[in-house]
Amino acid sequence: MFIYENNTLFCEGVAIDKIAEKEKTPLYIYSEKALIENFNSLDNAFADVPHVICYSVKCNSNISILKLLARAGAGFDIVSGGELFRVIQAGGDPGKVVYAGVGKTQDEIVYALKSDIHLFTVESVGELDRINDLANRMGKKARIAIRVNPDVDPKTHTYISTGKKENKFGLDIETAREIYKHASGLPSVKPVGIQMHIGSQITQTQPFKNALDKLIPLIGQLRSDGIELEYVDIGGGLGIVYKDEKPMTAQEFADVVVPMVKPLGLTLIIEPGRFIAGNAGILVTKVEYIKKSGEKTFVIVDAAMNDLMRPALYSAYHNILPVKRQNDRPTKPVDIVGPVCESGDFFAQDRVIALPAQDDLLAVMSAGAYGFTMTSNYNCRVRPPEILVNGTSYSQIRRRETWEDLVRQEVSLKESMS
Repeated sequence: MFIYENNTLFCEGVAIDKIAEKEKTPLYIYSEKALIENFNSLDNAFADVPHVICYSVKCNSNISILKLLARAGAGFDIVSGGELFRVIQAGGDPGKVVYAGVGKTQDEIVYALKSDIHLFTVESVGELDRINDLANRMGKKARIAIRVNPDVDPKTHTYISTGKKENKFGLDIETAREIYKHASGLPSVKPVGIQMHIGSQITQTQPFKNALDKLIPLIGQLRSDGIELEYVDIGGGLGIVYKDEKPMTAQEFADVVVPMVKPLGLTLIIEPGRFIAGNAGILVTKVEYIKKSGEKTFVIVDAAMNDLMRPALYSAYHNILPVKRQNDRPTKPVDIVGPVCESGDFFAQDRVIALPAQDDLLAVMSAGAYGFTMTSNYNCRVRPPEILVNGTSYSQIRRRETWEDLVRQEVSLKESMS
């Protein structure tokens, strides 16, 4: 949904420079059409099996986006009480929420039980016993799925690999079977599903096949133990194009998964995030200075690592395009950097681009997932606004922070001592 018309970059039917002129920079811009089309592509690909698509809130948690996806029929994958609060504020159905995460607190579990979420994804026996105890006190029966770690290499970045035996997530297959037996004897939990999630930005179907090859026999063993499940949750992690990747399509993903899970007779849960939001958003930034130092040329922009953390955190690649193409500009290698006082504050290094000029606008592409959700106020910088485009119009779905916002939650020394 981000295309050039007469050398100007558009989001759907709105020129990016027109948005930036009014809303200033840096700012995030999302395409409503892209979000819905990405969701529908997965929904349609899995039409042959009963399924629920639970959007991964952590990748982009703006309430307007959650509301948009809830209206499209999405459930939600959450990892904190705050994310559940956002889903509820957006009008999402708690009965379509799956709650993952290795460190759920007592308060978070109680809030989820009161909200009657669909199920908890349990990651340890300690967590299972805590959920049972709290549900028992509240007179409730918690629906749970055990997260299984199938020890499969998803062929992705180490930091976003979650299904290998050295990762903190889930339980090995042998332990998981024993914990299902333990769970079946507890009075206030009901094992209704089994879950796995092997990583993020996965571009090949083979890791999913390898993981299911290990998960499916366990389901058979559980049935022989008298544990009848209703759901098989295969997590998310579908990759997108950032540079030159050739990720699987929704249909290619389904073509591998559906034949494997359909004979199980269970409802499938999928937890996509990046696949839906990643390429539906960009970060727009303005060039403040062009600086030459020795052999290096630095393009200094007004966005920084606190606005988009992925390049600093993962050395992640994002394509960077001029909002207004100037075909007569020379190309050369540059570092595109922000104003934060860290050498890791960069968006690209030694990137060959058409050399921009001061005040030019640049679009950091594929920033719709793990962009704004990872922002911070480091260096006392205010967070950028978020804009949602629908056809030829747009809405501000988060205002830009102010300096007053930076200190709004702080308590003065005099107040703290009183």
